[in-house]
Amino acid sequence: MNGLRSALRRKAAGFTLVEIMIVVLIIGILLAIAIPNFVTARNSARAKGCVGNLKQIDSAKQQYIMDTKQNSTFAFSAASAYSGTTANELVPNYIRSFPTCPAGGTYAVNSGTSNPTCTYSDATYPHSLT
Repeated sequence: MNGLRSALRRKAAGFTLVEIMIVVLIIGILLAIAIPNFVTARNSARAKGCVGNLKQIDSAKQQYIMDTKQNSTFAFSAASAYSGTTANELVPNYIRSFPTCPAGGTYAVNSGTSNPTCTYSDATYPHSLT
């Protein structure tokens, strides 16, 4: 009789399969809710970082155009900033290092009258507040 009681006590000490499955189900539901929010937050952070870089490029471009007394239609590209052509002063004097897109896009500096652009579709400059 003592052996039977001790066997029943040992059996009652653990979790049942149903209890473990309920816990796994709850964790799965929480993950299903949380993962899309993390993806949205990551994409939003990438777009905001890209817009910040576009602002930095635009400020450097406008400062370069004013300092060198160029007209507003002066055109150069990000590649010309490195190749030693007319915009070679943009990087060392106005931007410490040319930024890279956090989302993997590429930047185009464009002419003096148009805003810089990025190939990442979620980043637009000037950034709309909507």
